[in-house]
Amino acid sequence: MINLSTTDLAERLLPTTTWSYPEKTKEIFLTFDDGPVPETTPWLLDLLDEYNAKATFFLIGKNVEKNPGLYQQIIKKGHAVGNHTYSHVSGWKLGFRKYIDDIKLARKYINSDLFRPPYGKITPFQLNYLKKHFSIIFWDVLSADYNQKITGEKCLINVLSKYKDGSIIVFHDSVKAHKNLSYTLPLVLEHFKNLEYKFGTIK
Repeated sequence: MINLSTTDLAERLLPTTTWSYPEKTKEIFLTFDDGPVPETTPWLLDLLDEYNAKATFFLIGKNVEKNPGLYQQIIKKGHAVGNHTYSHVSGWKLGFRKYIDDIKLARKYINSDLFRPPYGKITPFQLNYLKKHFSIIFWDVLSADYNQKITGEKCLINVLSKYKDGSIIVFHDSVKAHKNLSYTLPLVLEHFKNLEYKFGTIK
């Protein structure tokens, strides 16, 4: 099995998946995994509003089931949404049928044809099936905001040192990530605003 989140070779070998949009000049794509949660999502939506920034939220089905109002707020504010499984499971740890069933359960709550595998871990067999039903979205810039062993300053460096035009940048809409996110995201938004970048949504 290949860890698709970290292997450059995987991007070249899997042309049916999306890692970035290099043709998009002066535009980047902010994505937020794992929400919605009441501790973080309202703050995040307000901050994005301040910068007139749109984003794509890859949501966990069970969190949407618990927080349908937050899901509707994300939609109402013009952001895009994607499926991130129902229970945030790794494709490496579940058999094919259980993994697909978990994604189908999430689809009952998340109206989207976008899918991002948790941890970037998925088997070729799972991928071959899912790409018939979803656009599979990975990323080329990982903030690592979820990592409580690193600082917000390090998360900021992770983003600003690696992005390029059309980058898909991963943050996390979660309690675990909030400390680093609350430091990093305002500075990232300010950086791209000053450079007159657009904030695109994935469709």
